[in-house]
Amino acid sequence: MAASDQFKEALAAGNIGKALTIALGEAVELDITTWVSETPPPGSENADDYNRPRPGFRMHTRINIVDGDIENEIGREFLDGPYAELRDFHLREVDKGMGIIRQNLDNLQQLFLTLSDTLQGLSRMSRSRPASADPRLLSSSESHPGSPPNS
Repeated sequence: MAASDQFKEALAAGNIGKALTIALGEAVELDITTWVSETPPPGSENADDYNRPRPGFRMHTRINIVDGDIENEIGREFLDGPYAELRDFHLREVDKGMGIIRQNLDNLQQLFLTLSDTLQGLSRMSRSRPASADPRLLSSSESHPGSPPNS
């Protein structure tokens, strides 16, 4: 299941903690692969082999923002082969991805600030509310002024 689907499922189930964990996990890593797929020959039994990028025929970048790791794989065909013109395309995709990660992190920061403010407000409300104001704690005579006391 895609992370976005897991996030939506966790929110729908009311599991905000799990949803935030999923969102944070996805927000810190960028994985981009550029490759040119091949059309399998008619009647090929291994059609799935043509739908996967092969080493030497792909460019792959993985960036982990938390660890500061950047991994690049540049296949020979992208260096001086027929796919060399796709290098700039791949770099633009990496730049776009970095912008998306920045926006996601900004959105998460705003979400955490809103959540923190909400929790602090609820905490202040519960501490400042006198016990006698809670209708569940009132006796029946207190809840109906002017009614005779219970005996």
